[in-house]
Amino acid sequence: MKKLIIAIVFILSISSQVLAAKSFDIGILTNSQDRINRVGFRVLNSNRIEQRVNFRYLPNLSSYNVGTDLKYMYIKRTVYITPLQMSYVSDDDELAAILSRRIAQAVDSYDGISRGYGSVINYWVKPQKYNNKADKEAVDFMVNAGYNPLALVVVISKETSQRRYEFNDSYSLSTKRMASVYEYIYTKYPSFLADNQYSDNIYYQNFLLTSRANRAKLQQKIETKSEKKVRYK
Repeated sequence: MKKLIIAIVFILSISSQVLAAKSFDIGILTNSQDRINRVGFRVLNSNRIEQRVNFRYLPNLSSYNVGTDLKYMYIKRTVYITPLQMSYVSDDDELAAILSRRIAQAVDSYDGISRGYGSVINYWVKPQKYNNKADKEAVDFMVNAGYNPLALVVVISKETSQRRYEFNDSYSLSTKRMASVYEYIYTKYPSFLADNQYSDNIYYQNFLLTSRANRAKLQQKIETKSEKKVRYK
């Protein structure tokens, strides 16, 4: 009888630990989903986006087909966020940067044939063009929602590696992307650079360090009042 009681107590102890662990996981999932929803719907509402878009946090990689490229899942009008993406997020501005890019793609999915289903072809045929477009639209979305657009530069700096070439790739080189976003902010929203809240951010400082040549090209364009597109590297 004594051994039976000890066994029952042991089983109950293990069960309570498992339940506590599951409860903790559910709490993390709920908090992450709530945070994503709060920032995402703020972007949607502030920009008066009438197209229906929703958000889903995927805490377990087995919950979707790993072989499916996430950048094309926007066609479902659902913005998917993974733990890997969340690991690059330090504040709501940076979360807004990630979500705003996906929202821009989701909005694009409403245009075109077959109720927008064919719009994904744009990202297949000219992926760099449309991904650069999404970067700039993300800046507009963030500003309208009250977020700092320089967070997009920070996120790209943290999230994307520097490839040797961009040929046959969906994205431009990360240095070119950051320089283009910086130029867009400089031109359209200069107040964020005049009162730069990211000036002490180590990732933004790294961008300043590695973008000296590209920013010099932008400065030359400004001084000469040139209308030509800057060829960043």
